[in-house]
Amino acid sequence: MKNSWTKTKFIMLMSVLTMFLAGCGENHLSTLKPAGEVGRQQFNLMVISIVIMILVIVVVTVAFSIAVFKSRRSQLGEDFKPKQVAGNHTLEVIWTSIPIVLLIILAIPTVYFTFQQGDTTEMVNAKGEANEDVTIINVTAHQYWWEFEYEHEGVVTSQDLVVPTGEKVFFNLKGADVKHSFWIPAAGGKLDTNVDGVNSFFLVFDDDKAQDADRLFYGKCAELCGPSHALMDFKVNALEKDDYEQWLADMKQIEEPIQADAGDAKEGQDIFNNSCIGCHAVTPTGAGAVGPNLTNFGDRELVAGILEHNKENLVDWIKDPESIKPGNKMTGKYQLNDEEIEKVAEYLMTLKVDEGTGDKSKLRESKDEEGGDK
Repeated sequence: MKNSWTKTKFIMLMSVLTMFLAGCGENHLSTLKPAGEVGRQQFNLMVISIVIMILVIVVVTVAFSIAVFKSRRSQLGEDFKPKQVAGNHTLEVIWTSIPIVLLIILAIPTVYFTFQQGDTTEMVNAKGEANEDVTIINVTAHQYWWEFEYEHEGVVTSQDLVVPTGEKVFFNLKGADVKHSFWIPAAGGKLDTNVDGVNSFFLVFDDDKAQDADRLFYGKCAELCGPSHALMDFKVNALEKDDYEQWLADMKQIEEPIQADAGDAKEGQDIFNNSCIGCHAVTPTGAGAVGPNLTNFGDRELVAGILEHNKENLVDWIKDPESIKPGNKMTGKYQLNDEEIEKVAEYLMTLKVDEGTGDKSKLRESKDEEGGDK
């Protein structure tokens, strides 16, 4: 009996600690540390909701406690009968009106911000075409990786999303296979990606908050989409406008695949071109490929979204992707021997476009992160 009570107390203690720890977060992934206009508005709505709920709980708890204290049998006697209030119109009006008022207080800012955040009219100019004066990124969600196509620049990336700070960034969202959900916790969101339609919205990234987070934020799939749903993330590199423009310029200069110099990397490129190229593009215009675009793979933060970015982990991923990310579509695609895999990995690690866009050391040191496909 004593052991059972000890276990019960331990479980209760851990449950309470879990509730408190659920509110903990870091600059790059917490909704409680908003990093942009949309995130702040949504955070303020959460605060309003919590304040209203706390107010209701306090009022009900106080009223209940007073009623229990004053209605003690020892004080009022065995034969005491409380006053009957059924049918009291005044009380009915009061306890009906108060919830209505609270709902109105919550509904007004919620409806206002919902319509404001859903306003994407700036994406289209007077001719009904995509507005070239704003940043528009077409997002395609795959099992279990993300593709990003920059509308006006013709640049395509995978897994690492690069955005400018201090301005609205518009997103067109769609799913390639099943329903997913695009979410960057620190910036705001989330919105579903559907196979049979396109959803659009915008986010704003504060430059100061981006610096606090070493210019890296987490993005996640927030819709259960298969066995590796929890491993489907992406990274967001939020750059100052000038750095963002420079990154785009560097990407657009790559018209042909980056050529390996010599040695194992050169042999790896030849092997890649005779096998992996059937699914993966290595130029920034390769939209709609079966697998992720690998143009700047050497600049990535993680391998397969969950492994530290190094050659050894890349070899393990190519050799047995199913053991790392169950249900991925790369499993069984390429029949390469160990020597060929080593050389392909050597080649992929050389695919670097720009190593100077932001401090990425923080997340690169993390070895237990969850994320998306290669």
